[in-house]
Amino acid sequence: MTIDIDSLRKWIGRGESDVDCVTIPSVQRLAATLDRDDPPPKSGDVLPPGWHYLLCPRVERRSLLDRDGHPKGGDFMPPVPLPRRMFASRRTEIVSPLQVGDEVKRTSAIKEVTLKEGRSGTMVFVTVRAEFHGPRGLSIIEEQDNVFRGEPDRNAVPPAPQPAPGVAVWSRTITPDPVMLFRYSALTFNAHRIHTDQPYATGVEGYPERVVNGGLSTLLAFELVRAHAQTPLVYISSRALRPLFVNRALTVCGEPSADGKTVKLWALNDRGELALSATGKLA
Repeated sequence: MTIDIDSLRKWIGRGESDVDCVTIPSVQRLAATLDRDDPPPKSGDVLPPGWHYLLCPRVERRSLLDRDGHPKGGDFMPPVPLPRRMFASRRTEIVSPLQVGDEVKRTSAIKEVTLKEGRSGTMVFVTVRAEFHGPRGLSIIEEQDNVFRGEPDRNAVPPAPQPAPGVAVWSRTITPDPVMLFRYSALTFNAHRIHTDQPYATGVEGYPERVVNGGLSTLLAFELVRAHAQTPLVYISSRALRPLFVNRALTVCGEPSADGKTVKLWALNDRGELALSATGKLA
């Protein structure tokens, strides 16, 4: 397939905005999804780092969704003529924490559209930059890279696994089940069928099982730091290397620097292969 990248790059600079609120029910529901035994949230509580994924999802009418559950391209996102879309990487800076009860405005814009040729064929990367503003001003700056790919090659040989970026000082093993993926997808209004629709994930996109949300695996890295570090994450850069699958154990690991200012984070799949790699800065 020939990709007219110059036409797709005309979407650079296109923007949209939305308004949401950090509500007590949404915070309580995410805590339950993560199996946390937290006290009931109340107005004024600080929203934990990474929990802004609850806020301002893209909302589109059901009739305007593509076959995979994502909104069709051509309005805000460029109309990339490739059928599969995945989270590739994300960079998040927490300028000022949000609080329960805050009204939040998100403004987003297409920052970059890039064509690449890889082992698995033609890929188009679309980078979206978003800013979240709360009552106290700018709160979060985030850039997310989304990759669009062609139909799966079921005979393709997966790339050799990369080594872990450090020696685990912190670790936690979790087995995401279908309920966890359903709850997280519902809370973030993510209708991508690879996360909840097993026949679609296996029969159409060629995965062995439903795929763990990229946002969820990154959130688990945030949560690992929250459980062990003395200060919260204020910046994280994460990159997906291999998909993680439902009902298979994943291990989130961390290695803080000697001065406690930075941390290496990563996730391993059930075979011990590197699936997510990240670096973070602590307050």
